[in-house]
Amino acid sequence: MKRFEYDITQHPADAFDKVVYFCSETGQCSLDEVSRDQTRALADILNQRGKEGWELVQVAFGEDGVMAFWKRKVKEKEK
Repeated sequence: MKRFEYDITQHPADAFDKVVYFCSETGQCSLDEVSRDQTRALADILNQRGKEGWELVQVAFGEDGVMAFWKRKVKEKEK
């Protein structure tokens, strides 16, 4: 049976020049003039965690920054 472990990381807004994804007061969510530097910063976070074996499950954007939810398979213990 596959087993997983989970991790949640927070990345402050000052790591990004704008919030990549935002939702308006009416609930509409969209991208807003995303700069290449910003997408690169987010890709760097994703790639670093991916190299460590983590898979992104979900990401949430807010005024204060980004929260990312990760999972990775737990290695089976040798008998």
